[in-house]
Amino acid sequence: MKMLIAGRWIDKSEKIEVRNPYDNSLVDTVPRGNAEDVNAAVAAAVTGYGENRNLPVHRRIEILSGVARYIKTQFNDFAQTIATEGSKTIREARKEVSRCINTITLSAEEARRIVGETISFDSVPGSENRTGYYYRFPIGVIAAITPFNDPLNLVAHKLGPAIAGGNSIVLKPATVTPLSALKLAAAFMESGLPPHVLNVVTGFGGEIGEALVSDSRVRMVTFTGGVEAGLEITKIAGLKKIGMELGSNSPVIVLNDSDLNKAVESCVSGAFWAAGQNCIGVQRIYIQRQIYAAFEKAFVARTRKIKTGFQLDEKTDMGPMITEKEAERVERWIRDAAERGAAVLTGGHRTGTLVEPTVLANVPPKAKISCREIFGPVVALYSVENLDEAIEKANNVNYGLHGAIFTRDLNKAHKAIRELDVGGIMINDSTDYRIDAMPFGGVKQSGLGREGIKFAIQEMTEPKVVCFNLEEA
Repeated sequence: MKMLIAGRWIDKSEKIEVRNPYDNSLVDTVPRGNAEDVNAAVAAAVTGYGENRNLPVHRRIEILSGVARYIKTQFNDFAQTIATEGSKTIREARKEVSRCINTITLSAEEARRIVGETISFDSVPGSENRTGYYYRFPIGVIAAITPFNDPLNLVAHKLGPAIAGGNSIVLKPATVTPLSALKLAAAFMESGLPPHVLNVVTGFGGEIGEALVSDSRVRMVTFTGGVEAGLEITKIAGLKKIGMELGSNSPVIVLNDSDLNKAVESCVSGAFWAAGQNCIGVQRIYIQRQIYAAFEKAFVARTRKIKTGFQLDEKTDMGPMITEKEAERVERWIRDAAERGAAVLTGGHRTGTLVEPTVLANVPPKAKISCREIFGPVVALYSVENLDEAIEKANNVNYGLHGAIFTRDLNKAHKAIRELDVGGIMINDSTDYRIDAMPFGGVKQSGLGREGIKFAIQEMTEPKVVCFNLEEA
């Protein structure tokens, strides 16, 4: 496939291979972009900003609605692409395509709701003759950098609100999964988006990332990825808006009064969806002591039923990790926890990019799995005496994206709501629950700002104040 700059599909002699993570077979190639390509893309986006900001809202709605319809007509092709270039099973990929359609549809709907309000200037003495309002205007060129784990829908979460708000955008998709993003870009072109508004540069982050992020013509950087990369972006971005979703180490609390079967089923799904490569995936579970043994037994038994293998097989529950290097890292983290005294209740082994769904117990606080984001199919179980202890331990990390609690006691639920240091808390659901309309983001090292279409549009627009000094009648 080719990259998109100024409405033209651009090829290059230097290529990047896109390989299926299960068997390393070649799927396709994309151009190996460089800093010159980034410069051309940003220059095109400057023109594209003028194109999109001057489009009437009904045209933006028509374009976005057209993209959603296009994806529906190519549903199976999009799902096949997601599952072939990435880690998701074909069943998981279909769900991502459905979510992408919803994300783009929400963007079309929210485009008509970018509103301001009147301002009571006469609330201040001396301003009796003044009246006015504010409205929101687009901020300009937006740079978007997206990860591999949701190669379609997380791209849609950048493009949809940016375009709905009247901006232009330069996208750098994940190097290992660029094909889904390029297919989405093609959907925008087919739906009548002006040619310079959306530009996609494929390449290695180390070769094009700095040129994109540091360009003074870029007015906002929206990034989803790891903390280390996020910190580097903040150092080189300069004076511009930054929105970041940087992952988590999500805690779940299971109390004595909970529905044990529901908690087990939800947490197994939340821990091992997309081979655990999920920013809101369940990583730590704090179970009240009286039910710990029953929960552990049921959780391990349910985990052992997960079928791993080729992600395009309809019967596969969990596919490979994105690269063998990442699978090896997860294996090292499991070994590190075991050497520090953790018990491996099930799993713990790796074959190529396939890591067995792994459940640990008694993981010490200094083990990486306790305090960092594993981003793999590993979950740790802990026994706690009460809710206070669970909240204290849940908060004892540098992340705070999602948390969850299973309980029938509303008072305990509200205590967790108040005291867990997270951007979102799920009651009687795993941390993995999300809809694309809700504000999504975290605290501490989990990021800056909020996604979710309405809230992303707020981040990607600014208020402009208008004040009339009227003559006295």
